[in-house]
Amino acid sequence: MATAGKVIKCRAAVAWEPNAPLVIEEIEVGPPHEGEIRIKIVASSLCHTEMFHLFEGKDKRGFPTVLGHEGAGVVESVGPGVPDFKPGDKVIPSSVAHCGECRFCKSPKTNLCERSWVNYHVDLMSYPTTRFTCRGQPILQFTSTGTFSEYIVINQIYVVKIDDDAPLDRVCLLGCGVTTGYGAAVNTAGVTPGSVCAVFGLGAVGLAAVMGCKNAGASRIFAVDINEQKFEKAKVFGATDFLNPKAYDKPISEVLAELTNGGVDFSLECVGNPEVSRAALESCIKGWGVSVLVGYTDVDFSARPIQLISGKTWKGTLVGGYKIKDSLPKLVNDYMTGKIMLDEFITHRMDLEQINDAINLMKTGQWYISHCIIISG
Repeated sequence: MATAGKVIKCRAAVAWEPNAPLVIEEIEVGPPHEGEIRIKIVASSLCHTEMFHLFEGKDKRGFPTVLGHEGAGVVESVGPGVPDFKPGDKVIPSSVAHCGECRFCKSPKTNLCERSWVNYHVDLMSYPTTRFTCRGQPILQFTSTGTFSEYIVINQIYVVKIDDDAPLDRVCLLGCGVTTGYGAAVNTAGVTPGSVCAVFGLGAVGLAAVMGCKNAGASRIFAVDINEQKFEKAKVFGATDFLNPKAYDKPISEVLAELTNGGVDFSLECVGNPEVSRAALESCIKGWGVSVLVGYTDVDFSARPIQLISGKTWKGTLVGGYKIKDSLPKLVNDYMTGKIMLDEFITHRMDLEQINDAINLMKTGQWYISHCIIISG
């Protein structure tokens, strides 16, 4: 392409500081260095992790930054030492690395990677090195990606090549949220046929967890949320029962225990709230119940030791336990063959200039699924 090796000027939504609106700026995106890929972002969805960083985390060391980590696009150019990608390839950039060489990547037990930004720069939620500049200063790329920009540069260990026919404005959802919830059910929890499940929180991640429980063969799936307007959408993804914790004068764990003869086999907490995390654990049946922490928070949580001594298992998951290079192409294929849903997650289609409107919708809970598509290019 004519832009290869040159600095590209493009639009991006820059977060200059926490707790402030994003600003649409013209930024400079440098050419890719050794092992890097420059991608033209076609579509990016909005995830609550951006909300955490911008409004809840408020760590000033992570600013200024370009948010966004659920994108899809087309390779514009590659740097030296990138044998597996070429201009024109359709790709999904991920916030989870997969170098394929470290002890974690070589183990079937985890999808962690030693080279991931999260192991070294969790305070920034980014690598300190960036190819973005604006107004003469470097701009961080949130979770190594920064997909609220028309172009990004990212290390090849974060990039997955996908089917040429994949619709980028839908498979971008697989960059984090849908993959996280779905994988939490089928991989981390290991939901079994005929089992009883409870999913706490019906944002996009929770709905994906419901879909995972259904596809794994669960016989009964409780959808738990304080917003009853979400229940109809949860039914689309496979939920069979619906509970609003505020409708009861007892803990929701006791309600579930009464309805299931002692508790559910699997529970998935998709909110990122320590009180909900404990309620999800306590909703599991003793002896073999498994509860998975899916929602992100940095707040401490606790439980009574007897909960675990009695045989329950409490687990966490990162992007559903999927090794991205191996799994994302398969998930794209599963969508294209009708095995998983993506279109049903989309509530809004908005231009990049409307990014603050989109954030407002999520922040105030004015849409039911906590997901929209931001069309960037």
